[in-house]
Order: sequence, then C-alpha cells, then structure tokens
Amino acid sequence: MRRILSKLFLAVFTAVLLVGCGATTLVLTPIENIDTTPIKISELTDTEKKNWGHLDLVSDTIPGMSVDKAYAEIIGNRKGQKVIVAVLDSGIDLKHEDLDDVLWTNKGEIPNNGKDDDQNGFIDDVHGYNFLGEAYNEQLESARIVRLKLGDAAMQAKAKADVDKGYSEAMQNKQQYEMILQAVKNADDAVKKELGKETYTKKELLGITPKDEAMQRNISVLMQMFSIKDTIPEVIAELSDGIKHFSDQLNYNYNMTFDGRQVVGDKPYDLLDTNYGNGNPMSRFQDESHGTHVAGIIAAERNNGKGANGVANNVEIMSVRAVPNGDEYDKDIALGIRYAVDNGAKIINGSFGKSYSPNAKWVYDALKYAADNDVLFVHAAGNDGADLDDPSNANFPNDQKDNGPEFSDNVITVGALNPEYGSDLVASYSNYGKINVDVFAPGTDIYSSYPSNTYEFSPGTSMAAPAVAGVAALIRSQYPKLSAAQVKHILMQSGLAPRAKVILGGDDSKTDTMDQISTSGKMVNAYNALILADQVNSGKIKV
Repeated sequence: MRRILSKLFLAVFTAVLLVGCGATTLVLTPIENIDTTPIKISELTDTEKKNWGHLDLVSDTIPGMSVDKAYAEIIGNRKGQKVIVAVLDSGIDLKHEDLDDVLWTNKGEIPNNGKDDDQNGFIDDVHGYNFLGEAYNEQLESARIVRLKLGDAAMQAKAKADVDKGYSEAMQNKQQYEMILQAVKNADDAVKKELGKETYTKKELLGITPKDEAMQRNISVLMQMFSIKDTIPEVIAELSDGIKHFSDQLNYNYNMTFDGRQVVGDKPYDLLDTNYGNGNPMSRFQDESHGTHVAGIIAAERNNGKGANGVANNVEIMSVRAVPNGDEYDKDIALGIRYAVDNGAKIINGSFGKSYSPNAKWVYDALKYAADNDVLFVHAAGNDGADLDDPSNANFPNDQKDNGPEFSDNVITVGALNPEYGSDLVASYSNYGKINVDVFAPGTDIYSSYPSNTYEFSPGTSMAAPAVAGVAALIRSQYPKLSAAQVKHILMQSGLAPRAKVILGGDDSKTDTMDQISTSGKMVNAYNALILADQVNSGKIKV
C-alpha cells in the first residue's frame, strides 16, 4: 500500500430494539442528528487525536465509528466468541506489549522443531506464516513487468511509462525534500543559537525580533513548518522519513536491475512452486512497521493502560507476512488468503494494493475460496486520491472485472476519512468510486502500535480497512451465526450517511456526495452495526 506523506441520514433501519441482559433500550441515531451536527472548530485534544476513530459524531462532533459508545451501551461485559483475524501484510512485531496477548497460536504446532506437526503443509507456523522469507525490499509490479516482459505489448508499454515517470518524480521529490530539510536544519540551528536553548515553541519563535534578513528568513521557514507539525523535531523526522521513502523508490521500487526475490528462492510467477517461506512472520526491520500498526488498530489489548485500544475485543491476530516494501506478488497474496482460510480465520484484512496484477485470477480464485468458506475480506481502497471507477485507475485486488458485477459477496473495500466533519471529511489521498469503494472509515493520523513497544500516528486507507475489520470482528464475535456476506451488508447498511458534498482528491473544485463516491454512501458505525446485526440475527430483518 502506497505510503502517505503529509493531509445524513441513517440507514433505513430506525427501529427500537432490546439488546443485552439488562434489556436496555437502544435507538439508532436519529436522522436529523447527522446533517445538523456542528463542524468542530477547536483542535482535537491529545486524547481525542489518539482515539478519534472510536468517538461518536453526534456527541463528540468527530466522525468516528462510535466504538466507545458501542462498548458502553451494547457490549458491556459480553465476551462473545473468539474470532481469528488474519493480517495479510508486512510482518508483525509478535513481541509487542499491546499485541502479545492477542496473537493466534496454532496449538497443533510445536515451535521451532523444523517439523510440520499438524500436517497443514507449513512448518513451525505457530503464529502464522511468512511468504517473504528474509526478503523485504521489492520492485513495483510495473518495474517487474518491464524487467521480465510480462503481459502483452500494451501492458509493457504502459508499465514502462509508469516506471519512467515514477523514477523521475521520486528523484525530484527526494531532491526537494533534501533541500527543505537542510533549510529547516539551518534555520533551527540559527534560532537555537539566538534563543540560547535547544528546544523552543512557536510562541517563542514569534517573540524573536530579527536583526537581519537572514533571521527573518529563518523565522519564516520555521513558521511554515509549525503549520505542519507541532514541533520542529517532528518536522525533521517527517522530512527524513520522506527522503528514505523516495530513496527506497529509487533504489528498489523503480530500479530496473533490482530483484528482491532472489533471497526467497522460489519462482514467484509459478503458483505451483509453493515450497518457500518459513513459519516466522515476525517483522524483520525497524521500519517494517505497517503490519504492526494495522494489527493494533484491529485488536490492540483494550484498557491495559498502554498505547491505544483496538476496535475489537475477543480477537486473535494471525500474522501472514506477504507484503514487502514494494508491490506484493499475486502468488503470495493468493496463497496467503488460502492459508488464512484453511487455518481458521473468519476475517482477513488486506491493507495493500497495486496498479498491475499479471496473475489477478490467482487472487480472484482465492477470494472465491474465502467466500465459499464464509471468510470476509476487508480491503483498503488505495491512496492515490483517484476515482477507481475510471479503468485507468485500477487497484488490485478487487471483486469485479471491468466495473461489472461482483464475483463474490465477501469483499468490502474501504476509503479513508479525516477527523473533520464537513466538506473535508474524505481524506485527500483516499481513492473513491461508486462501484469500487463500499464504505468509508477513519484513516487519517490513526494512533496505533509500532515495532519495539512504540506507538505512532499514521494515515492511509491502510488504517481505515483494519478499523472496519475490527467492527466486523465485533459482529462475528457477538453474532457468530451471521455469514460473511451478511456482515458485509450490515456494515454497509448501518453506517451514517452525510448528504453534504465532500472534496475529492484534495481538489476544492471537485466535490460530490458520499452516495456518489461509494456503493453505500456511508461511514461505518460500530454502534449501529451491532444493533442491525442483532435484528438480522433474530430474523427481524434481512440484508
């Protein structure tokens, strides 16, 4: 999944029902309370920033998923049934303090004995499986198509154009970030010397009376940076991360001579070559953080006083390491989906995507296999700020071909929201599409687990998808008889549906309503989803 570099009315079901042992009366949020919700003017507090995706639109004026409300008024102490959620992603820090007690454990496997004890075809797969071996850095699929001459001439020509453009833009962006970083560092050093201190605030910066044009420029540069982050060290860290990101694009993603797969030893375009990888899906590098962050959003240990709370309780996380620092291989994704299904996962989170898929059928067949086995696949819409209904903006995997009918009813594709209710509700980076995006959920600056017992904010549809996977897990835990397809439609039908137009792709001149940029027109809402799930489970309503 591409990295982000830094920025109603209710569903038709408005019935009142009784839920829970205490017979508490629960009512779906009234229709008039949605579009009359005031736009929050004050900035989010530190606590709200770390938890905004769990807050309630009406009571908090923040477009979260009403997770806290769902726990307080519906779930309470009800434990439900254990649900296994597979995180098909980069590796996970399996030792993380907020994840170590929510990991799936294959009880039929004896750790580290080099044997396939449970005869499932995978050796030592105690907490999942690693389809990348010791590889991590990788080309984009477009570069592999050009290098290996995959597909027809038209595909190769388009891929070559994309590679040339991408390499050029990465080089330009890297140079620009390096120039900005140097300017910020120089200005920071000058202001530190002027103030006689190593740290300073925006107020202290404004209090400096410049003695020359150089100091005036330094103040101007830093004031711009304070509009991006709260502190200059955070700005420097962000710029440094950006430089590494563009360097990785140049050294690996768009590098036509690089082959990250050599260390794995398999034939990545041969689906029958399955004897590869290993049973250790632990993250290998400090910056291999994506899977750890995603896992935390779904199921970080709740109310333990550490980090952030995951959306779902009573969940076990299965780690399936298949997404490198570059584009994933179709074979790894197809086999990863099948592994998760065969080993008990009821939900698979796929926070990844790419523009080319030479062997898309392998993945389509795996998604159908998941559907046949009642497994829900939650997929991130992608971070190009593009309309996925335009055939030139393909994002794989998907659940249909050429904008036609869905070939299975177990895939839900998720776009990302900002914490600001109003015209800026949809994240500027989020893809959208009435056919290809089903729902939206909180995705911008989500606080979650990072490797080595740390926590960070991160944006992307990669963060929105696991939020929805977490709500799906709550439903499947409380109402285990509901099918994957039913859970999908409950999520789509129970959300909140703003009627006002939102800005798309960060372009103020391009706006539309939510029902025109997604199939459901809704933001996922855990509180409403559980109420609707109860109605469907009791047979009162069909979805």
